[in-house]
Amino acid sequence: MNKKGSIVIITAPSGAGKTTIYREVMQRNRELVFSVSCTTRNRRPGEVDGRDYYYIDKKTFEEKKKRGEFVEWAYVHGELYGTDRSQLEHCIEQGKVCILDVDVQGALIVMKKYPLALTIFIQPPSLEELDTRLRKRGTESGEEIKLRLLNAQKAVSYTHL
Repeated sequence: MNKKGSIVIITAPSGAGKTTIYREVMQRNRELVFSVSCTTRNRRPGEVDGRDYYYIDKKTFEEKKKRGEFVEWAYVHGELYGTDRSQLEHCIEQGKVCILDVDVQGALIVMKKYPLALTIFIQPPSLEELDTRLRKRGTESGEEIKLRLLNAQKAVSYTHL
């Protein structure tokens, strides 16, 4: 009998620490598999294609979207992000625990399609601390930080997930 895998959705506003947390958890448990999302955004310093994201252009993203290759996709902070359906299904069929790092929009969609998925929302200590973290990261402009903080305010309203 083949045991089906499961899904753990980790969601949080940008800068809340979800990447740090899931990487630490995955270091401690090699049985977990990270679902690498596709994105149209530029790679940040230290990020690796195929580990952090699959970096693709908008045309390729749109083609994949039309073919139904994403479990969920969202337009976030001016860029497109999507969870690859075949990668997620393969993980489940292999009986693994698949970790998804998605925004709140994506989490809601995945939860509808996979109602048994465990959802973890990481709340930032405060919006002020989030602002400090985003500025220290140094990868976004002032306008991008404002947009991320606005989106964080909206995301925090979903803490009941």
